Amino acid sequence: MTDPLGPLAAIPSVAEAAAAAREALGEVHRHPANRREWGAAATESSLRGARASAALDGAAVELSRDAVVDDPVLAGAMRVAQALDAPMLDGAVGVWRRAPLQVLARLHTLAAADLVADPALLGRPRPGAGDRLALLSQLLTGGTSVAAPIVAAVVHGELLSLRPFGVADGVVARAASRLTAVATGLDPHALGIPETTWLKFASGYAAAADAFGMGTEDGLVAWVSLCCSAMEAGAREALSIAER
Repeated sequence: MTDPLGPLAAIPSVAEAAAAAREALGEVHRHPANRREWGAAATESSLRGARASAALDGAAVELSRDAVVDDPVLAGAMRVAQALDAPMLDGAVGVWRRAPLQVLARLHTLAAADLVADPALLGRPRPGAGDRLALLSQLLTGGTSVAAPIVAAVVHGELLSLRPFGVADGVVARAASRLTAVATGLDPHALGIPETTWLKFASGYAAAADAFGMGTEDGLVAWVSLCCSAMEAGAREALSIAER
C-alpha cells in the first residue's frame, strides 16, 4: 500500500527538517538531568506549552504562574495539559495509538468545557468532519511510516485546517501534535515546548496553517518545516530547563 505521506517525506528539505528536529529532541532526552529524573521537566514543559497554546487562541495569559485562571480558553488548555501530564500520559498514549478519535473527543471535552453552552456538543465533531477525521485515524494507526516529526506536523495542520469541533480546535490540534510526538517515540517524555515558538511567530504560524489547508506542495512543505523548526527551538528551551 502506498504511504500517503511518502511523497512529502521524500522532499529533501522536509527530510532534513525532520532529521534536525529528531536530533534536537534526542539531545534533550540524553541530557544527564533528564536521564536521572525527567518528571519535573515534563511538568514544566506541559505548563509552558499549555499557556502558549491558549495564548495562540486568544486567551489572556498572565505572566505569573500563580495567577488565578479565569480565562475559559486558558482553563481548557490547562485541563488538557493535566490530562497529558505524567502519570496520565501513558494511558493517553496507549489509546491514541489504537483509537485516536476517542482521545480527540476527550481532549475537546476538556478544552471546550467552559466555551460550549450545550454539554452534548462536547467531544462531538461537527457535521462534515467525519470523513477527514477517519482518514487521520487511519494515518495514526499504521497508515504511514514516515519520520515522526512529519506525522506530528501533519496531525497538527490537519486538525487546525479542518476545525473538526468548531470551538477550541487550536488547543486540541496542538495537544494532538504533542501526543503524536510522544506516541511515535520522537519525544517520549513530552519535554519539548514547540508551542512557545509558534506563539512567538503567531502571524506566520497562522499563515502557514492556512497554506497547509490549501493542500499545495509549497504549503505542505512550509508547514512541516515550520513545525520542525519549532520542535528544534522547543528542544533548546527544554535543555535550558534541564540545565537550571
